[in-house]
Amino acid sequence: MSDRAMHATVDDVAALAGVSTATVSRCLNAPDRVLPATRKKVMEAIRTLNYSPNFGARALASRRTGIIGAVVPTLENAVFAHGIDAFEHALPEGKFALLVASYGYDPQREREQIEALVARGADGLLLVGFDRDPAIYEWLAIRKVPYVLAWACGDAHPYAGFDNVAGIVAMVRLVLDLGHRNISMLSGLTAGNDRARNRLEGARALLAEKGLSFRGVAEVPYGLENGARAFAELMADRAVTAVVCGNDVLAAGALRAAHRMGLRVPEDVTITGFDDIDIASITFPELTTVRVPHKRMGQEAATLLQHLIDRKSGQSILLPTKIVARGTHAPPPSYKNV
Repeated sequence: MSDRAMHATVDDVAALAGVSTATVSRCLNAPDRVLPATRKKVMEAIRTLNYSPNFGARALASRRTGIIGAVVPTLENAVFAHGIDAFEHALPEGKFALLVASYGYDPQREREQIEALVARGADGLLLVGFDRDPAIYEWLAIRKVPYVLAWACGDAHPYAGFDNVAGIVAMVRLVLDLGHRNISMLSGLTAGNDRARNRLEGARALLAEKGLSFRGVAEVPYGLENGARAFAELMADRAVTAVVCGNDVLAAGALRAAHRMGLRVPEDVTITGFDDIDIASITFPELTTVRVPHKRMGQEAATLLQHLIDRKSGQSILLPTKIVARGTHAPPPSYKNV
């Protein structure tokens, strides 16, 4: 590598790209304000020269680091992977770097990850759900660190998300309309997880309106085998004709258990999911589920967080969910109509 490439300056980049140093600066700090063709030339020059901007000096001058933090419960769940991918791709190229941390559904670990990202100078944070100690929100407010919540909705904080209650209510209503009355629910763990809790409580509330209740409820950690074991336990009640699941992975586990048990889906039992991740379309039969707008949610969260970082006004956005009717739902079997 030449000395020039090893010690390239902003002037070198500007000369190679045929633009002014101010244009180079705009490409790095406000790329949306530069024509795509010009931005492409500048970024190619930066790569050719192996130019590394002095972000430390810029941070001291602007009090910004260009770091965005995202704190998610787990990286094993495709729901979060899809949303984070869309979020990252919606951030302006060259303006922000994304750091992702997970906390394994441990509230104390989440708090530590939030504090660590802020200590590293994060300009803003993407968080999952509303369910955390109010002291965390107060701590962020004192430090003037903006944040956006996703995968949920509410009034108290800025969010780009969806209504978990509305999503599960639509699914349970579909199951009821098919004629099912002996229904059980296979839920994720609800402690410290407002998404799982809202789905379970929303489903219970709808049944209560109809004078019904679940035949059984199982709360289990995320995982195929956890779903399979819990489904087998729920189906020990032979009157059950439908099992509503709080996410697609648990539903896929339930389908696996049904096959092992010799139960036909949907002829003997209806199984539904929630999220519409990739696994929902490769199960057999393909899974009837609730589609969550992962991609748009990530994009809208990125836009809203940028507005908050730039001290611009930004509105929370509520996105719709949708029933995706595939092959795992049907009316209850006549032999159970007793």
